[in-house]
Amino acid sequence: MIDSVVRTLSGWAAGAPKRIAAVAVSLGLAASVSHAGELTIYSTTDADNLKVIGEAFSKAHPDIKVSWVRDSTGIMHARLMAEKDNPRSDVLFAMAATSMLGMDELGMFVPYTPKGVDALDDRYRDRNDPAHWTGIYGWAGAICFNTIEAEKHGLPKPSKWSDLTDPVYKGHVTMPNPASSGTGFLDVSSWIQIWGEEKAWEYMDKLHENVALYTHSGSKPCKQAASGEYTVGISWPFRGAKLKSKGAPIDIVIPEEGIGWEMQAVAIMTGTKNLEDARTFIDWTVTAPAMEIYASRYSVVAMPVMIKKWDHFPPEVQDRMINNDFVWAANNKDRLVAEWRKRYDGKTEPKK
Repeated sequence: MIDSVVRTLSGWAAGAPKRIAAVAVSLGLAASVSHAGELTIYSTTDADNLKVIGEAFSKAHPDIKVSWVRDSTGIMHARLMAEKDNPRSDVLFAMAATSMLGMDELGMFVPYTPKGVDALDDRYRDRNDPAHWTGIYGWAGAICFNTIEAEKHGLPKPSKWSDLTDPVYKGHVTMPNPASSGTGFLDVSSWIQIWGEEKAWEYMDKLHENVALYTHSGSKPCKQAASGEYTVGISWPFRGAKLKSKGAPIDIVIPEEGIGWEMQAVAIMTGTKNLEDARTFIDWTVTAPAMEIYASRYSVVAMPVMIKKWDHFPPEVQDRMINNDFVWAANNKDRLVAEWRKRYDGKTEPKK
């Protein structure tokens, strides 16, 4: 049975540097006390996915004890940057590539090319030799639209991002905060790449008028639309397809202007005291059994043969994925997020 710990770090970002020592001791996460057969792995994947992935790795390698620590992308990134000079984790698993590229430039990863990497789609592979990180799966943007609530409120079904600026949607829209959610940043950076900065900020100003709430989770807006809490949730398509398969009265809309996409990647953290077990974990993440797990929970995976067709998953996703400039997005992330927060953060949900 897996011996894992899934923890939430929502309060970390504020005052993080002062809390590192205390929290590391209280959670038992200090990398300096890591021993052979033990790993501390940070992750941003959803808790339900992490449970399945963790159990599978534990079954394949029962001799390695894993303590899992998870939170949303922005909060996890803040923690990792605070710990940059004194790392507390051995491995970073399922982190957005746009966040990892910046960390890589700071020398935060141990170069390692996992066994079997040749079977992966080239778009998921770091060009360094040896690799500094490796992509494993991805996701894209979408709109989850509750048809029952829409009929009740007389709301038309959107077909484009620009439709969501219509005042008829005022108070009916939720989307992820790009400061804490990789999905939220995916949306913001893709809108800027589609329209250019000036028009994209004009769009977001108008969209903000209709947004009821910005969430800290990329999947939450779709869940809110599925439950009828709100009518329109800016989220990602696979979550929508899963919820629709369970009976949720939602349509998954892939906007005509195009959608952003992101990949999740893995890397070994500089400073790990358990390099061999870290390599073992990285090797496992690119195996066919691991890819099969990702393919059962995400729509885009690094091993193309594992991609499956899912009920209710929009077939136009692949065609409408923009040519995402990950390097540009990574280099501009801090600036874009800071500007977004200055303009819109007042509607963000409280952190729990």
